[in-house]
This record gives sequence, C-alpha cells and structure tokens, in this order.
Amino acid sequence: MAKIINLRTARKAKKRAEATVHADAMRARHGRTRAERTLAEHEARRLDRLVDGAKLDGARLDGAKLDSAGLEGAKRERGED
Repeated sequence: MAKIINLRTARKAKKRAEATVHADAMRARHGRTRAERTLAEHEARRLDRLVDGAKLDGARLDGAKLDSAGLEGAKRERGED
C-alpha cells in the first residue's frame, strides 16, 4: 500500500527548499553579513578620524603658508608669476 501524503504540505516544503537554495545563491553572489558591513563601516570611520587628526592646517611641504588666495598667494610669496 502506498503512503498517503498531503500535497499541500509537500508543495510548501518544496517551495521552502527552493527558496533556501535561491537565498544561499544570492548571499554568495551579493554579500557580506551585517557584522562584516558594520565592521567595515567602523574601520572607515576610524581611518577618517586618523587622517583628519594628522592634517596640517594651512601648511605645505615647501613651508609656504596657504592663504585665502590658495596656490596663487603662495606663488606670489616666492616671487613666481
């Protein structure tokens, strides 16, 4: 005698299994976990703070100060035209 199965339950189980396979494929294709995204975001913020803290205010490598005129003002200081 054959085993009696509920077709509605079998269809739902099949659909769930297909959805799981599809979700796994999308995870592998698109992404990172929330923890990985959060870690990368925190690391980017930390690096921004580090770089901002190391900036020299208004100074250039050749020692000329930058004013509101920017590079043109620095050229005038050195006598360049």
